[in-house]
Amino acid sequence: MLSAGLVPINVDASADKAAQTVLPTATEDVTPFEVHVPQAALDDLKKRLANARWPDKEPVTDWSQGVPLAKAQALVEYWRTHYDWRRVESSLNRLPQFRTQIDGLWIHFIHVRSKHESALPIILTHGWPGSVLEFLQVIGPLVDPTAHGGKADEAFHVVIPRFPGSGFRTNRPNEGGAFRASRMPGRS
Repeated sequence: MLSAGLVPINVDASADKAAQTVLPTATEDVTPFEVHVPQAALDDLKKRLANARWPDKEPVTDWSQGVPLAKAQALVEYWRTHYDWRRVESSLNRLPQFRTQIDGLWIHFIHVRSKHESALPIILTHGWPGSVLEFLQVIGPLVDPTAHGGKADEAFHVVIPRFPGSGFRTNRPNEGGAFRASRMPGRS
């Protein structure tokens, strides 16, 4: 399977049998992509969260020394016991997603075309920390404003690239060249 251009990413390099997420090798071609995180990787994450080592409680009652310990512990507990990755994965896979390589960096992006002929292209970019998930609720109104009380001439073709170096990449951030947005697919 790996000889077919698939590249493993170790999720837990310290385990005897590391959980791996296998991604197809990105090329300069724009290729369709779906998210499929192996259950072993999710189980490994839950195990790591359960085994987190915590510092002593901070001596202040505010955020002046960073995230309060109780807040961090509550967030980790939520991720370990309540976060539904499969729901998120399903939401992403309902959208047209693609991967490509630009300037040596492997890029994952969502590209939803509007049915309206006069639609203009728009690129939505998230910051760090952040994710393409921040934009899932605005895609529908942007690509089909008439279904949301708007007019056809307010429609957009939406492109949402994942921040280079985060998520669904197989090269380390220091590999590849500098990223130039002008080289995004569809731009000349």
